[in-house]
Amino acid sequence: MGDPLDAWMAALEKRHLARLTFPEVRRALQALSSLYVQRRGRIGTGTAFEGAGKRAAYALFYGPLHFIAVREVVRALGAQRPAPARILDLGCGTGAAGAAWAAAAGGRPVVEGVDRSAWAVEEARFTLAALRLAGTATRGRAEETPLPGRGGAVVAAYTVNEMDEGGRDRLLPRLLEAAGVAVLIVEPIARRSARWWDEWAAAFTGAGGRADEWRFRVPPPAIVARLDRAAGLDHRELTCRSLWRPAGS
Repeated sequence: MGDPLDAWMAALEKRHLARLTFPEVRRALQALSSLYVQRRGRIGTGTAFEGAGKRAAYALFYGPLHFIAVREVVRALGAQRPAPARILDLGCGTGAAGAAWAAAAGGRPVVEGVDRSAWAVEEARFTLAALRLAGTATRGRAEETPLPGRGGAVVAAYTVNEMDEGGRDRLLPRLLEAAGVAVLIVEPIARRSARWWDEWAAAFTGAGGRADEWRFRVPPPAIVARLDRAAGLDHRELTCRSLWRPAGS
């Protein structure tokens, strides 16, 4: 069986390059990269999803990179065994994180994405369908979404840092108090450690979990590698950090 990422990438190219040229997507990616590197505070406002170019760049570039990073973290932690019955993807964006965990678990879990952006919700539904995974996505706020019951899992990838302080403060105890639920948080490795990360790391390790930093060398899909070079970026090595609390903790 081939990598399910291949079919998804083919569907993404057909979907997002139908009305945009490669140079248009490349320029949008450069603008989007500037938001991530220089003005991260604007990501959570929905700025990343403004305009067809940025949406295409996010879906074609960052979505697959997030999928690969989360899949590798899941595998490294052994989080795919046993397979969760349900995976709740908080701040799902294009649905990459929940889909990655479900795919690593053999496609058995049902994925439920939640995001404030209507466009992201539709894109997450497209992702699940393209990867032939069961599930859907709805609009909502991460800190207010009901969590799964025992045997379920929660993933928040590249999400918590974009939440306001009040939302993070409400979400953390809910995650740690969810009995029998596996919880995975994935974020970029920041140049300066955010105060919230240190607090969350202490809380997760105190609850029987762990905090890790990761570096993966995984060949990216062809369109991702091409955009990476054209935009003057370098994602030949993927880095991220994670917080993990197994369901049994």
